[in-house]
Amino acid sequence: MQDNDHLLDLTIPQLLRWRVAQSPDKVALREKEFGIWNSYTWREYYRKVQEVAAGLARIGFQREMKLALIGDNIPELIFMAVGTMAAGGIGAGIYQTSLPDEIADILNYLDVSVVFCNDQEQVDKLVEVRDRIPGVKRVIYEDPRGMRSYRADEWFMDFDRLLALGREALTTDGQHIEASIDRGRPDDVCFLCLTSGTTGLPKGAMMCHRNYINMGVQITKVDRLADTDEYLSFLPFAWIGEQMNTFGVAMATGITVNFPESVETTMEDLKEIGPHFIFGAPRIYETIRSQIWLKIDDAHWLNRACYNYFSRVGQRAARYRMSGQPMPPGLRLKAWIGDQLVFRPLINQIGFLRLRRAYTGGAALGPDLFTFYQAMGVNLKQIYGQTEITGIAYMHRDGDIRPDTVGKPLPGTECRISDTGEILSRSPSVCKGYYKLPDKTEELLEGGWLHSGDAGFLDSDGHLVVIDRVSDVMHTRAGEMFSPMFLENKLKFSPYIKEAVIFGDQRDYVAALINIDPIIVGKWAEDRGLSFTTYMDLSLKPEVAKLIRGEVEAFNRSVEKPHFRIRRFAILYKLLDMDDGELTKTGKIRRKFVREKYHLLYETLYDETIDVREVEAEFRYQDGQVTTVRTNMPFYTLAWEEGEN
Repeated sequence: MQDNDHLLDLTIPQLLRWRVAQSPDKVALREKEFGIWNSYTWREYYRKVQEVAAGLARIGFQREMKLALIGDNIPELIFMAVGTMAAGGIGAGIYQTSLPDEIADILNYLDVSVVFCNDQEQVDKLVEVRDRIPGVKRVIYEDPRGMRSYRADEWFMDFDRLLALGREALTTDGQHIEASIDRGRPDDVCFLCLTSGTTGLPKGAMMCHRNYINMGVQITKVDRLADTDEYLSFLPFAWIGEQMNTFGVAMATGITVNFPESVETTMEDLKEIGPHFIFGAPRIYETIRSQIWLKIDDAHWLNRACYNYFSRVGQRAARYRMSGQPMPPGLRLKAWIGDQLVFRPLINQIGFLRLRRAYTGGAALGPDLFTFYQAMGVNLKQIYGQTEITGIAYMHRDGDIRPDTVGKPLPGTECRISDTGEILSRSPSVCKGYYKLPDKTEELLEGGWLHSGDAGFLDSDGHLVVIDRVSDVMHTRAGEMFSPMFLENKLKFSPYIKEAVIFGDQRDYVAALINIDPIIVGKWAEDRGLSFTTYMDLSLKPEVAKLIRGEVEAFNRSVEKPHFRIRRFAILYKLLDMDDGELTKTGKIRRKFVREKYHLLYETLYDETIDVREVEAEFRYQDGQVTTVRTNMPFYTLAWEEGEN
């Protein structure tokens, strides 16, 4: 396969047209609907894009206008996104979990004129804030179910009606859209991608065609993909990681993008597709690991014993595979037996049998979890980047995988570390800045380098080691530095801990608020005859506290520096949730927000005279109801000597 650097001179619609010329009848997109997989060839894909672009022009959509997309991953959403580009417009993805007020703020900030929604749930959010979004002239919906009462209102339009207008326009003037596509330039802004928004309203990164296409081309120089490969699109389209694969990788390589029937059926649909590569945030791999542990826990004792034995063998074998070193014959034989008897059947159950590579990004993945997958033969690799550099700037190479690094720069990417320890990058995939935020853009691209906001260093072999956010790196009162993210990831390798928030900046010791894993801990409790009703009830069980205390003590024994050890912890009475503002849309902890929201709990962690604190817990339900519950929340103090190893 030759390098596709010539594709960097194209826009995304032009690249799609080029792809049609290469393989017009090959399947480009596949969607499961009502249990049946339906396909679109590259020729059909391009025709839909033409119809969308022509239809948008018919309803008054002009060049550089903004169109927002809110909904689950479906082919129609992709047709709208690329069709908007073909019409000379600019797309913008909004997370489908966003609340109405949040959506209104984003639409006004981005100057959106048209919104595409996939169903009534998203349309109703717009109806709720209609008086606050005067700039939105049209709402296009894909699924007509529940939309009967809206059809007489010209503010709404059925997607099929848009396509019909497009077909009519193409019949009378078929060259208008081709001319619009030809007019595009690789450095034109084509999409506004929202940042994670850890400190407030997300910023719109101005992405151009070259950003996405360069990413697709450079990634495949490191890890080759064949046009027969399959990819499952299950990450939110508003996230840069999904756009990177759909706009860049898929069109640069010709792979097939598959869409699950729904978010709920993703794991089952993954088994049917058997993708050759997947891309996911750490929470995806943490969830799959929990499912594997549940399967093993339910297995016959002999199967559990085999799994435990070959897991140890797999971990030893993984060290050779990751480093690219030849494996001793005896270990190779044992690893092969373990693969045939234990791991192949296991990974087949989760749909990973054909998987050649799995990537994780968006947040740090603990080294222990990394080794867990490599031991099973899943070629999991860390990538590192951010929205502003189209998702990926660094990644592991096969045979050079190190759990404590994020790999080396992609071809064409430069890296340096500033005097303050900040990671700086430069590449054709760096965005043009933030929409309508010149001061923030200047800070982001100061000196011609992308300022990541992350602290890190390059090791002697050129691997990048990410420590934490520069703003999140903490120091104890004694001046000892530590990374809360590193400690959280290490703590979360316990199957019983779903989330953890580490504190300790300018304090005498490290403390933690912990979320138990309701599935794993719930089964653990049931196996021991412990009854419970809610997550809060389960989290307050003394037996659960004893279990988690043991996990924290094991964590303390495993860390090498005394000031890393947790002195006080508490089990939070609710799961951290993005709808409550505690997590970003990509699952990152909004640390400052959590500390402020649970300020009383934070202060109690540093008052060893208090063992129990009465708290007032507020729960918000999807129907808008709010329930307040009072409960007593225990706090636990661990004893350890400063000089312990």
